Amino acid sequence: MGDNRQIRNIALTGFMGCGKSAVGRVVARVAGFEYIDTDQFIEEHVGMSIPRIFEEHGEETFRRYEREVVVRLAERENTVISTGGGLLVGAENMDTMKQYAMVFCLWASPETIWRRVKGQSHRPLLNTDNPRQRIIDLLEERKPAYGRSDMLINTEYRSAKDVANLILSQFRKAP
Repeated sequence: MGDNRQIRNIALTGFMGCGKSAVGRVVARVAGFEYIDTDQFIEEHVGMSIPRIFEEHGEETFRRYEREVVVRLAERENTVISTGGGLLVGAENMDTMKQYAMVFCLWASPETIWRRVKGQSHRPLLNTDNPRQRIIDLLEERKPAYGRSDMLINTEYRSAKDVANLILSQFRKAP
């Protein structure tokens, strides 16, 4: 795949609470790029919130919307794309995204993620009896997919600005 990539965007993936939105906005501002959050993009185009999509139509429908977004964003350039945490788990989505974007996976420990998201009600995947364990299980399940990113960045002890600078320095080196 590497030879025919046309990297003209930056994509951020990783688990919820790893800083994709905060870092993405900083990267976009510093680079002068447009910023798109795929979850917001879906909500605007479908006309309902992510939790409501999950509730009324199920996760499978939501994942179909994500696949459609990945294809639609292929036309973009100079865009920072902040993905939902599960969007690039599917190999097809990752392969498609990597055709037009350098993919950075933001990472944090399960403890840090739990600390960052525990008060948030808009996380349908954590609506379980044991959300802490769900974080651990999902991280383990997604590890192989996240490992296919161009670069993994630990966000635990770095500010959004530091992570953004690291991303931009790597992106500028891309062919």
